[in-house]
Amino acid sequence: MDGVDERVGEAGERVCLVPWAETDLWLLHRTNSPEMTAHLGGPETEERLAARNRRYAGLASGRMYRFTLSDGGETVGSIGYWQRTWQGAEVWETGWAVLPEFQGRGLAVRAARTVREAARADGTHRYLHAFPSVDHAASNAVCRGAGFTLLGQADFEYPKGRWIRSNDWRVDLEKGD
Repeated sequence: MDGVDERVGEAGERVCLVPWAETDLWLLHRTNSPEMTAHLGGPETEERLAARNRRYAGLASGRMYRFTLSDGGETVGSIGYWQRTWQGAEVWETGWAVLPEFQGRGLAVRAARTVREAARADGTHRYLHAFPSVDHAASNAVCRGAGFTLLGQADFEYPKGRWIRSNDWRVDLEKGD
């Protein structure tokens, strides 16, 4: 699969999901600022970025993408879905980052809807979850706009060794919501 175009027939800018490649390390560097990582424990070291890039490129369960504007192909950010154990069950988890110059345009909502469809098409798990910090208004708005249901709050470890209070948002991929 070379790319997944947004299937939502919304007016406005459309996005395309492009499978993550080893050459996308530059995007991790761009999103590794104190402002972009304030809700994620802060910037990572060069070694951790390189390891994450390799993990994204070789993801065995799920898929990581950079997402682009459909018109022109300009990279906007990253998004993906991956397997995790949550409350005793295997589920998909999703997360995203949008470059500062593209924030506030609804592009993350469009990308989240598109990745939701990619996870549904994968067919492996019934649920797709997102766990933004309760204090991260923008990411919680993306969940709401992308059709996720707020289940409540949970203590969530991210990165490893750092606990944050997160909202647990979920989409039932079997029901099609």
